[in-house]
Amino acid sequence: MCGRTSCHLPKDVLARACAYRDRQGRQRLPEWKDPDKYCPSYNKSPQSSSPVLLSRLHLEKGADSSERIIAPMRWGLVPSWFKESDPSKLPFNITNCRSDTMMEKRSFKSGSIGAVDSSEYWEKVWDNWRLLTMAGIFDCWESPEGDLLYSYTIITVDSCKSLNDIHPRMPAILDGEEEVSKWLNFGEVSTQEALKLIHPTENITFHPVSSVVNNSRNNTPKCLAPVNLLVKKDLKASGSSQKMMKWLATKSPKKEESKTPQKAESDVPQWSSQFLQKSPFPTKRGSAGLLERWLKQEKEEEPVAKRPHSQYQGL
Repeated sequence: MCGRTSCHLPKDVLARACAYRDRQGRQRLPEWKDPDKYCPSYNKSPQSSSPVLLSRLHLEKGADSSERIIAPMRWGLVPSWFKESDPSKLPFNITNCRSDTMMEKRSFKSGSIGAVDSSEYWEKVWDNWRLLTMAGIFDCWESPEGDLLYSYTIITVDSCKSLNDIHPRMPAILDGEEEVSKWLNFGEVSTQEALKLIHPTENITFHPVSSVVNNSRNNTPKCLAPVNLLVKKDLKASGSSQKMMKWLATKSPKKEESKTPQKAESDVPQWSSQFLQKSPFPTKRGSAGLLERWLKQEKEEEPVAKRPHSQYQGL
């Protein structure tokens, strides 16, 4: 499973999307814990804060285990037994945990649910559609100064058939209110019974998105917008690439000083793209001799405009 989720709904809208029925069958909204720590985002990455659903009994002794709380938590579990003063010193990454080994690890303790926006409806403000609810495990770590850090990890399973070509793992999705209720209500549902809910599901839709999500600082609807992988977009050359192309297409200072015959400007390759073929020679910036050899070979080959774009950018 990859390291991006999305939850951009406002706090009140998110609470309404997480509505449930309590033990008496009454419609309830989960209460927020530390709502000021919730930061809506189209592009959440590990170590960021995400909303997590959990039973009130985890936080209040003697509470009704069917009642729910929404708490912002750090994505990436920090176990309660971790002794260092800085969570970043944790020697391993617990962003996700495998369902087949989680019962063997002492890092995993309490059940929770990560609630994220369904990317199928990324352009809407909530209108009675369900959130994508992923089964998770959380813990509470206390720093040497006494500060509490709640963190969580998402349980993963083998991918369903429709996702297997994209990634071998997928989040364990709790499909429907009944499964969500069983997973959260640890006061009445045994661990063995809850584990039966952890399995791949085909009841999802998905679409490709752009590489803008690769940078976690990007936080716009473009992170979720569907893209057509068959459409090739024209790429604009960066400032540094434009300078390099201009330099290659003109006379270098050393050649001008040497008073040697100059090449006609028409003999110099005119670059039609920011993508240049990788030189077969070990080039060195500022070396006029190697540059001339490189340009000579470029002239002898087919025109640049007829070549496919290369994966190599610049020199």
